[in-house]
Amino acid sequence: MTITIKTTMGDVTVMLYDETPLHRDNFLKLTADGTYRDTLFHRVIRDFMVQAGDPESKGAPRGKMLGSGDVGYTVPAEFDVPRHYHKRGALAAARLGDEANPRRESSGCQFYIVVGRKYSEKELRKLERQINESRVEAVFNDEAGKHYDEIKRLRLARDREGLQALLARIEAKAREGVAGQGAFAFTDEQVRDYVEVGGTPFLDGQYTVFGEVTDGMDVIEAIQGVVTDRNDRPVEDIRIIDVVAND
Repeated sequence: MTITIKTTMGDVTVMLYDETPLHRDNFLKLTADGTYRDTLFHRVIRDFMVQAGDPESKGAPRGKMLGSGDVGYTVPAEFDVPRHYHKRGALAAARLGDEANPRRESSGCQFYIVVGRKYSEKELRKLERQINESRVEAVFNDEAGKHYDEIKRLRLARDREGLQALLARIEAKAREGVAGQGAFAFTDEQVRDYVEVGGTPFLDGQYTVFGEVTDGMDVIEAIQGVVTDRNDRPVEDIRIIDVVAND
């Protein structure tokens, strides 16, 4: 299924993935309802992405901060990595951060299209290590939370040796658990795309990718090059005239 995003800077055709049916069907529903008609590209960051879909951006006065509008619901995450990832031209759903949204559910309406940059293989291998360490840290924090009372008691007792021993056991358990799941590594296809085409690999598995640009990437490139204010909103409005489903 493809849709065309008609903007004041040109048309962009996007293919929606069948492997992310909740996001696909929601996007088609909003398209049919005219939700995106006259909304703005309200957040544009060079060499990163262009974001749109905020209903509150319709008719918004120049300079108004945007990005908090929604349609009253979220969409469950549909991560399909490594099949679909943040290569240049990827369509993905925006969302609230992990602290307020631990399940990483997507905004019901806001989306972004990736521009990104090219990465060297060395940079990607370094990122892999960082991602694996982040996984260990997340499990460690979860396990440490289960030992909150014991950690508090050891700290109050100034038992430094006992505290370090406990934290070491928790870390060992966290590393063992992550190792049992298998270390994260980019596939050969991901590496090739991120090296030759570009993207934002550090977002993989963090935000749902549910489509990709098949025509009109030059329009997205033009949008990401415009002048923006301190809130990353284009100084001159870039409007979505309409979004239409293609036969």
